[in-house]
Parts: sequence; C-alpha cells; structure tokens
Amino acid sequence: MVGCKSAMSRRRQYVAGGFLVLMVSGLSGCAALAEHRVGLAGDDALAPCPPAPRCVSSQATVSRHSVPPLVLVGSPELAWSEAVVALEAMDRTAVVEREDRYVRAEVVSPWGVYTDDVELVFRPEQGLIDLRSTARLGYYDFQVNRDRVERLRAQLVSEGVVRPLRGSAVDD
Repeated sequence: MVGCKSAMSRRRQYVAGGFLVLMVSGLSGCAALAEHRVGLAGDDALAPCPPAPRCVSSQATVSRHSVPPLVLVGSPELAWSEAVVALEAMDRTAVVEREDRYVRAEVVSPWGVYTDDVELVFRPEQGLIDLRSTARLGYYDFQVNRDRVERLRAQLVSEGVVRPLRGSAVDD
C-alpha cells in the first residue's frame, strides 16, 4: 500500500508540474506564435496588429495599436533613404528584407532572448512612410515597440526629413 501511495503522489506531482508548464507557456506567449505575421498584405498594406498590446502600426485602426505615419519633408527619396539608414543604425537591429518600397528589420532584445520586427513602407505619392513594430512573442511589450517607433521618428525629425508631431517640443 505504501508503494501505491508513493506512485499516486508522483502522478500528482507530474500532473501539477505539467499544469505549471502549460500555465507558464501560455503566459510567456507561446500560444501567440500563430498570430505573428510580417510583410505586405496587399497594396502597401502592412499586416494588421494582433489583438495583444505588443504591436504598433501607422495603419492600425485600434487606438492602442495606432501611431502616426512618418510625414516626409522635402525629397521623399532622400527621406526614405535616411529612414532606412536610421533604422539600420538602431541598436541590435539588422535589416533582413529590402525592396524598393518595403524594409523589414529584426531587433534583438538586450538579453538576446526576444526578437521584434520593424517594417517600413515607402509611400512617396502620399509623402509618407508607414511603419509597424511588433514583438513576436508574449502578450504585453511594456511600450517597447511604441518607444522604438518614436525614437526613429525623433531621429528623422532631427535630420529634417520628417515633420514633427503636432504638440511636440520641436513642432513649428
């Protein structure tokens, strides 16, 4: 009988351990892998942000995901070139896909554990660069992607190729 109780106790530990692993996996975002998409979904249309608050996009219709596009000043081609250079110069960032009007970069977290994606779409006819920055894993990104987009915007504003946001410190 003692051996039987010991076996049942081990079984409960395995079940409890398995449950714990599932809980941690779900909280860390493993379940969110299926909803990660990058690339163009049509004519200059970026993939939509997933429901989780770990993505921002200038094409988003939901306010918690929305950021303004980069509004170009002067030559659109110069602004596009400067935007790509500024993106490449960001810490731990590597451009992995480049087309005439689309660029995708991967950004590795300071710990080397997570990779985010940043996408730019050049729309010279509208005088804009649309952008999207998204975490691949997890539920919440602690505003990392929004901050990244705003750092890129600030860099391009300082270079004079993008208009500052209304109400910002450098607004005309």
